[in-house]
Amino acid sequence: MPTKTINIRYDCARCPGYCCSYPRIEVKTADIARLAKHFGLSDQEAQRKFTRQYRSDEGSETILKHRKDEIYGSICRFFDTTERRCTVYKARPAVCRQYPNGARCGYYEFLQFERKHQDDPEFIPSA
Repeated sequence: MPTKTINIRYDCARCPGYCCSYPRIEVKTADIARLAKHFGLSDQEAQRKFTRQYRSDEGSETILKHRKDEIYGSICRFFDTTERRCTVYKARPAVCRQYPNGARCGYYEFLQFERKHQDDPEFIPSA
């Protein structure tokens, strides 16, 4: 059976990391293990160093810690705020690997539209 080809219509390298600013970037056990291996840490050390628990009425989840960011206010602790790139791309969590879950990214399309209409290929909308 032939494999369906998906024509990707976004370029993460041209984005300032919008998805990395999501307040909750959930990580599972396999993600923590991948990060631990990447940094040469035990799974427990990686979990303590890189994650925190988020609790809501729906339950609890393990999420990546954040740090300050001049564009979005807060961003994933693994995001290089100068280069605007993921520093653990090969070890990134599954949720990041799956994003945006299709051939299109709504934020990227919005960003391209704004850059075109602002006549500024580096334009980043501010909050």
